[in-house]
Amino acid sequence: MKMKKIITICLIVVLILFFPVPHLLAQKSNNLLQASEQTMLRATQYMVEKVSTNGGYVWYYMPDFSRTWGEMEAYKTMIWLQHPGTVSMGHLFLEAYHATRDEYYYQAAEKAARAIIWGQSYEGGWNYLIDFAGDRSLKQWYGTIGKNGWRLEEFQHYYGNSTFDDDVTSDAARFLLRMYLEKMDPTYKPALDKVIKFIIESQYPLGGWPQRYPLKYDFNKQGHPDYTSYYTFNDDVIWENVHFLIQCYLTLGEERFLDPIRRGMNFYLLSQDACGAWGQQVTMAMETIGARTYEPTAFLPGQTFDNARLLLKFYQYTGDKRFLNNVPKAIYWLEETVLPTEKTAGGKYSHSTFVEIGTNKPIYVHRKGSNVKYGLYYVDYNDDKLLRHYGGKGKNWPEQLKNEYKRLSLLSPDEVTKDSPLKIEGFQKEGMPQQYYDLNRDAYKGTASENQVKEAINSIDKENRWLVKHANISNPYIGDGIQQDLTDDFASTNVGDKTDTSPFQDTSDQEYISTSEYIKNMNILISYIRSGKISNKLK
Repeated sequence: MKMKKIITICLIVVLILFFPVPHLLAQKSNNLLQASEQTMLRATQYMVEKVSTNGGYVWYYMPDFSRTWGEMEAYKTMIWLQHPGTVSMGHLFLEAYHATRDEYYYQAAEKAARAIIWGQSYEGGWNYLIDFAGDRSLKQWYGTIGKNGWRLEEFQHYYGNSTFDDDVTSDAARFLLRMYLEKMDPTYKPALDKVIKFIIESQYPLGGWPQRYPLKYDFNKQGHPDYTSYYTFNDDVIWENVHFLIQCYLTLGEERFLDPIRRGMNFYLLSQDACGAWGQQVTMAMETIGARTYEPTAFLPGQTFDNARLLLKFYQYTGDKRFLNNVPKAIYWLEETVLPTEKTAGGKYSHSTFVEIGTNKPIYVHRKGSNVKYGLYYVDYNDDKLLRHYGGKGKNWPEQLKNEYKRLSLLSPDEVTKDSPLKIEGFQKEGMPQQYYDLNRDAYKGTASENQVKEAINSIDKENRWLVKHANISNPYIGDGIQQDLTDDFASTNVGDKTDTSPFQDTSDQEYISTSEYIKNMNILISYIRSGKISNKLK
């Protein structure tokens, strides 16, 4: 009998260890959810109360805050709007608020919104960065740090206007739209109305947008005209404005958005070259043209691939077959410009970044010299010593476009447009449109694993920071470039000599406070909390 009892007890122990009962599993899950929420709050309190500047953020900070960086080094009075700066942080705070319903996160989003509104231009848009010390300080920054960033020509001149580059104005506008809709708070309506008016007024009659507005023409570099007034596809300038106006149409419900939306989509048809390709910029005479000195007048396979995919999207929005019918030209051109096998690095690449207009030959950009003042970019047919900071080749497989084109071609007009945001129909979803549509394009869509969650929780330090190594830093400003021979020593580096203030990766073991690391870990924890709450509802 004793032996039977011993065996029975041993079996029970084994079952508990290897097959935990449901309530123990639930307890374990709840403990991890609780730890996730606690870690999120601790990390956010540190970012909001120790790191932020008037509610705003840059990208990297020395742990003692002696130096800070956005895309370039920043003054302590500055914040950055570009991802992963203040706008991204604001979006993240709202995601955390949705997951936890803790008002602290909403208050953090409010602080970010106030900082963004402070930096809104008189006309209604935004620059890459905001300086709370005002234009006197900002002009000094542009004349020193900005001016000497060899590869960052967009920072080498103070324009005093707003930019659509890197989704700066449209994403700031999107965040203010979210803040307005979150609690229908009229506080945000004036700034939102102002930027909507700005985006609509800055659109050219044919439907495209310039890179910067109000229009300026005063920065000519090494014989290259000022490119900021051109119709601009680079970094999705036109698409992001169209996208934002569609979001306004869905959530604000005003028909006035339809005309600029339709003209914006139609511009993709008007600007496509007869061969099927696009460049990154187009002149007022509808001719392809270059921009920065390392962006020659050329067609771009990457831009052509992206624009053709948007034509397919616009067909799904409108049912207008003009958008569908222009895709085969782009496919044909992409097939014609595929690199020879020996130039693809074993299939890693399919195309050169730039293709010569008229010949369809791949062309490549190089540089020589050592700094802004004594350095230059040039173009040839040689694919050696390519630019590291821009890249000379990319991957844009025509087959992907071909498959999607075939799929859509087989659908009826009703099937194609069934999910169109422009379709006339009543709202059939749960709740209200203002809360239904997901306006955060950067929201984490995946489901975090327990291992990811534990790693995020365990990697936070005693001061509630997620520190990283190998951040993008820069040489401190020491004066303008010094003349040296025009060698190719810096042909494939991110930074030139010690006078170059462009960013480069720190390879040392120095640790930094990072907004992108904070956003990454917060998204993991938010995802886990959301999935846990959904799971609890289903029980």
